[in-house]
Amino acid sequence: MKYHAGDFDVIVVGAGHAGCEAALAAARMGCETLLLTINLDMVAFMPCNPSIGGPAKGHVVREIDALGGEMGRNIDKTFIQMRMLNTGKGPAVHALRAQADKFLYQHFMKQTIEETDHLTLRQGMAEELIIEDGVCVGIVTKTGAEYRAKSIVVTTGTYLRGKVIMGELMYESGPNNQQPSVKLSESLRALGLQLVRFKTGTPPRVHGDTIDFSKTEIQPGDEKPKFFSYETEYSDNEQLPCWLTYTSEETHKIINDNLHRAPMFSGAIEGTGPRYCPSIEDKIVRFADKPKHQIFLEPEGKNTSEYYVQGLSTSMPEDVQLSILRSIPGLEKVEMMRTGYAIEYDAVVPTQLWPSLETKLVPGLFTAGQINGTSGYEEAAGQGIMAGINAARKVQDKAPIIVDRSQGYIGVLIDDLVTKGTTEPYRLLTSRAEYRLLLRHDNADLRLTPTGYEIGLISEARYTKFTHKKLMVEQEIERLKTVKVRPDEEVLQMFAEINTAPIQQTTDALSLLRRPEVTYELVDRLSPSEEPLTEDMKEQVEIQIKYAGYIEKQQLQVERLAKMEKKRIPDDIDYMVVTNLSKEAKTNLSNIRPLSIGQATRIGGVTPADISILLVYLEHYNKVVAARG
Repeated sequence: MKYHAGDFDVIVVGAGHAGCEAALAAARMGCETLLLTINLDMVAFMPCNPSIGGPAKGHVVREIDALGGEMGRNIDKTFIQMRMLNTGKGPAVHALRAQADKFLYQHFMKQTIEETDHLTLRQGMAEELIIEDGVCVGIVTKTGAEYRAKSIVVTTGTYLRGKVIMGELMYESGPNNQQPSVKLSESLRALGLQLVRFKTGTPPRVHGDTIDFSKTEIQPGDEKPKFFSYETEYSDNEQLPCWLTYTSEETHKIINDNLHRAPMFSGAIEGTGPRYCPSIEDKIVRFADKPKHQIFLEPEGKNTSEYYVQGLSTSMPEDVQLSILRSIPGLEKVEMMRTGYAIEYDAVVPTQLWPSLETKLVPGLFTAGQINGTSGYEEAAGQGIMAGINAARKVQDKAPIIVDRSQGYIGVLIDDLVTKGTTEPYRLLTSRAEYRLLLRHDNADLRLTPTGYEIGLISEARYTKFTHKKLMVEQEIERLKTVKVRPDEEVLQMFAEINTAPIQQTTDALSLLRRPEVTYELVDRLSPSEEPLTEDMKEQVEIQIKYAGYIEKQQLQVERLAKMEKKRIPDDIDYMVVTNLSKEAKTNLSNIRPLSIGQATRIGGVTPADISILLVYLEHYNKVVAARG
């Protein structure tokens, strides 16, 4: 029996990492928002690795924070280890990664949601979408509760028709033995949305007291940790080490001897798994020449003995998993607390979405997170905040916010999904971005905080602080152009200490800072600024000066391509009547319906010749429309 349970502006279905960001964004933008989850105890749960960040993923967390999202603030409160990766390389690939206390992470995110104005958190299973006149206007739960709203965001992760697979054992389940969502999947399919079957997996968890750490290598956190959120200035969090070990010859033999029991190779698994995060059995088969593979032992929290065995994702039977674990140095006497498993689930083909993450087929319906074919908490949260922003803006009758590929990894992620689609769980990599030197970990605020402020997610106080930082950096770069350094005895001695070539004549400080060996600290010692700069200001000055030539080159590329992005394509174009377009281009352009010529160039099967034909056609089309006008 259905009953009317409430009216909202925005409803978010699912309270994982995408759902939390979507709901918080919509509520903070002033929309009355309902966040509906199958289980209140699973809000912001980490069903896989207890960590946030890493290459490209860490960049996304910084971008979420720059827009006014929550993930960065939350991990800064709850980390048990923080490390900056790739510090031996250039700033474009520097990436922050944190081990989370997964239980504290959940606790603080749920607390934030409960304390946020305009946001209602409720337990319930959404089973049906309400469609009226082709528009999504609400949802119905298993108990018959009918909630209505102007925008609906579905962020169901891996719950849609979830099926856990462990050796010969298979059963319907969401992650960590939660209820799967079956009827909502059927409801989406009934609307005409195309779904695909994907797979992901998780490794076993082991008891820390049964690990012999003397046979492993310690992996400590950074002595002076950096943070994900621009608002975090200090932390006294106690850091816990991770530990490194390797698979052995015996490990590989156990796996090879039991491949006939591996669902991946027996045909029991239908879904496509993530290429960049393969199971251990897949790694052993695909890289048969490798004698060993890295295994990281990661604590799941301060108040638990559970360790996550990173690198050992598997769907082997339980008895085989225990044998595999005990063949690894340091784990010979280990006790397994939870068994690893694979999980299959339904995902929406993401080319059915506009760049705003609203479905093309059903206005008012947005999707975000793993339901869109991605993997990873960070990719989910990045989509979540954008879906929440755009769902709120739809309610407010405002145009959607689209992050461009040159503005952020969030833009790269969403554009890849909606323009190219994905045939496997999509993982964001730095190599997917054309403008890596512009999309750095350090400058996410300079790229996206003005947008966050414009839409109402960045406070006045934070924006004032941001504009002060920006001004200070600009002024310091200008000041360094005027600072003259003479080749006196003290200066030459300093240069000798850092092994850089001596100067023969008076040189400006900005030119000196372009040298690889010269740091801002050294230049500041030679001529201190009147107002001392903060650490992140100094970092920004140094990077902008050292990489100025490369940054300018990429900026010119962006400006050239921006002309293509500005050439808008009308919604009502019938590509099938455009003469001389290739058959493949007609089909793919009709399916994707790009918003601009720039987006059209990134569609598979659309050649430069097709783009030239389309440009000529659009010129004629626009003249005809103007003449009618």
